Amino acid sequence: MNNRRTPKISLVNAEKTYRSSSGETQTALAKASLDINEGEFVCLVGPSGCGKSTVINLMAGFEKPNGGTVTIDGKPVTEPDPDHIMLFQDYGLFPWKSALDNVLFGLKCRGIRDQEAKQKALAALDSVGLATYAQRHPHELSGGMKQRVSLARALAVEPSVLFMDEPFAALDAFTKLHLQDELLELRKKRRLTVVFVTHDLEEAIYLGDRVVLMAPNPGRFVNIMDIDLASPRNRTDDRFDHYRKQLFTAFDLVHRESSQMNRALVTESIQQGGSGI
Repeated sequence: MNNRRTPKISLVNAEKTYRSSSGETQTALAKASLDINEGEFVCLVGPSGCGKSTVINLMAGFEKPNGGTVTIDGKPVTEPDPDHIMLFQDYGLFPWKSALDNVLFGLKCRGIRDQEAKQKALAALDSVGLATYAQRHPHELSGGMKQRVSLARALAVEPSVLFMDEPFAALDAFTKLHLQDELLELRKKRRLTVVFVTHDLEEAIYLGDRVVLMAPNPGRFVNIMDIDLASPRNRTDDRFDHYRKQLFTAFDLVHRESSQMNRALVTESIQQGGSGI
């Protein structure tokens, strides 16, 4: 009898290519394979241009692979699914709607009736500490509050998967740390599967069960690190520092190799008669 669990999300040799303006094929992601289990929190890190957003967009159904497969619950991902919600850095709120109405929007799109939708929306706002701000509009809210409204809107529809593409990047340090803790608490209560893109290596260690390091040219997975730390995590203890040093060392190697490759490409372009710019 096979007791092996089917991964919640699975990439098998997933590839994504584009045509450049000059007609050349460019590989954003090269034969990437990764399994993510139900309830797992996985962080994607790496230098700019390494394919982090490409990976999360493939998982969320905003893009389709040119090769290989991307599946969730064993089914091919062919388009966005209301059970798999994406949060972006720019909040995506309607400026003319109140916080409550922004959260209600997603519920009404799911066909949930008015009274039930309002109860769910208020409960979602309460879960992120914004019940008393339900009638405020986005221009009346801080950046952290706007991201909480965005998170409440996502949680209100009770998704099984939450995709997050640098959601806290524009926030101040204090707000960012606070929202990291809130996200972990909400994830624990709801048993969410989370895929989280970030440039902040320490954030990845603090949040992730695993951290996946990517490299560019072409985009690929080069290191998958298990973070064996109990929650809540302490950024100042020795074990956290061990993972921090390990990840920073791996990232530095990727960054240096990427820089050397870019210099080589510029030199080759100049030698072939281009400007290199």
